[in-house]
Amino acid sequence: MVRHNYDDGLVELSDTVKRVRQAYNPALEVEGILFTMYVERYKLTAQVTGQVRKKFGKLVFDTVIPRNVAISEAPGYGEPVIYYDKRSKGAKAYEELAKEMLKRDRKKKAKEVSEKDVKKNKS
Repeated sequence: MVRHNYDDGLVELSDTVKRVRQAYNPALEVEGILFTMYVERYKLTAQVTGQVRKKFGKLVFDTVIPRNVAISEAPGYGEPVIYYDKRSKGAKAYEELAKEMLKRDRKKKAKEVSEKDVKKNKS
């Protein structure tokens, strides 16, 4: 089996989560996997994202954050990209990510309420 750099990154992520759980927060959960510095035209990008999506499914965010000059420049001006250049692809991607995270959170909360109702009705 050929091992790729993204395999190393995923192993590293898993190890980091495990160490933080053990040392600080046993309840820590990974909210999602986000691709950043995403360049769609690279063949490797498609390979990596495909493998990670296959392995982690719904844990991977649909939104990707592209490689973008405004994202790189914004910290130098002490601003988030959304203030630095709100029309940039990077700023728009972060807005989409925020919407996706809110949508996930609403679904998670609705599921929790539903599960509580089921438990309550069984009692």
